[in-house]
Amino acid sequence: MARAIWKGAISFGLVHIPVALVSATSSQGVDFDWLDSRSMDPVGYKRVNKVTGKEVTKEHIVKGVQFEKGRYVVLSEEDIRSAHPLSTQTIDIFAFVDSDQIPLQNIDTPYYLAPDKRGGKVYALLRETLTQTQKVALARVVLHTRQYLAALMPLESVIVLMKLRWPAEVRSLDELALGPDVTKAELTKGELDMAKRLVEDMSAEWSPDDYRDEFEDKIMALVEKKAHEGKIEDVETATGEEQRKTADVIDLTELLKRSLGSKAPGKATAKPKPSAKPAARKKAST
Repeated sequence: MARAIWKGAISFGLVHIPVALVSATSSQGVDFDWLDSRSMDPVGYKRVNKVTGKEVTKEHIVKGVQFEKGRYVVLSEEDIRSAHPLSTQTIDIFAFVDSDQIPLQNIDTPYYLAPDKRGGKVYALLRETLTQTQKVALARVVLHTRQYLAALMPLESVIVLMKLRWPAEVRSLDELALGPDVTKAELTKGELDMAKRLVEDMSAEWSPDDYRDEFEDKIMALVEKKAHEGKIEDVETATGEEQRKTADVIDLTELLKRSLGSKAPGKATAKPKPSAKPAARKKAST
């Protein structure tokens, strides 16, 4: 099994399902490191004052958020720590929605959830319930001191946690300023029929083994060729592994019935109030 990057529990009602979070993707591509051509030592990045061009030592660096153009509010490390969400080691489900209601542009990064510590049966129960109701579970989870919105989706025999972008991070389609030739296009039946025939002629089965990054293949082939020719340099690098904390969570299958009983008849669960918008927002990346 792939190494878990987080351990905790799915929580809804009074039920906890112990799970381990495993990345569903792996970084690919060629990783070019900077080296000093004279000594083959690794080259790092310097912290440089953009006005003077001089290097700035770590003790003189503070963190600021731009409040207005050219004006910043400086925050201390204590200020920043106080704003971090409380890490509960739980994936807190707060609603179930139809699977087709989540916009494509809100979907970010996929992770696999694997049952942990004898949580298999309750895990399977949630997976099958999501499959048969065609629902996905909306949840909040804290990873590395940052809170994320997530959707839990069934995929064959597993549950996938799909990290979602917060709605404020997604640009409106109106920003594209599409003209009527796109939004109200007048397409003839003949044009549509020809386009459909072309799609049918080019239709194929999904075959992931056939799709490769040709640039990476060529670069790695060149690297291997040069290495066999003895054109290889020794570089000393320091490595380290960060330890991650895990949560000891109890499987509470029997609480499912009690969770249903705790819902008062005729009363809907109150929706969480949206958090107030901050006075200043960090400039979005383009």
